[in-house]
Amino acid sequence: MGKSHLKRLAAPKTWNVKRKGIKFIIKPLPGPHSLNTGMPLDTFLKEIFCYANTTREAKKILNAGEVKIDGKTRKDFRHPVGIFDIFEFTGTKEFFRVMLNRKGKLNLIKIGKEESALKPCKIINKIMTNGKLQLNLFDGRNVLVDKNSYKVGDTILLSLPEQKISKHLKLDKKSTVFLTGGRHIGEIGTIENVFGDKVIYKDEQGNLIETSKKYAFVVGEDKPSIALR
Repeated sequence: MGKSHLKRLAAPKTWNVKRKGIKFIIKPLPGPHSLNTGMPLDTFLKEIFCYANTTREAKKILNAGEVKIDGKTRKDFRHPVGIFDIFEFTGTKEFFRVMLNRKGKLNLIKIGKEESALKPCKIINKIMTNGKLQLNLFDGRNVLVDKNSYKVGDTILLSLPEQKISKHLKLDKKSTVFLTGGRHIGEIGTIENVFGDKVIYKDEQGNLIETSKKYAFVVGEDKPSIALR
């Protein structure tokens, strides 16, 4: 097998796939998500949705223009799809958001059409370009803004497919966070304190937990701005 495949046993732990049986699995193209945080469209259609049994069937669905990701039609079966991305099936008018469950596996939750137009994007970097501030986001997007009130670690809520900022969610006390890594992956909590590269949050049972700031993904102010389960 070439570089377009990898062994199932070597597939990232976040991939919610069978490890035994067929030896190889499609490898995603380089793109908006790393190998660890995104799976190829082919794998979603075959192993998560069970809409296709073979790659040939998956390609047929995609080539018919039946699948949109974040409002854009995608036809490449190796296109990587990851956390917070939105699936739209144009034929059935169904919408799903990709999430991480409490076992750290990429999973899906069904959402309505209205919510499918909202996507939280974490700011991982920012630079000045042509006199404007450019926000570099976790999924490879870039957004230009006029004011410098955004910080690395904050989240912007984008309206799709226009990519307009509908809300600025700060990494600050009382903000709601979703944990995207570490021992508490998949948990939801409320920030109690932020210091250095650490965050202390209160989980849904009222426990105070310290985690790395890089795992804290802001999803709301006093409550989540999107459905998480």
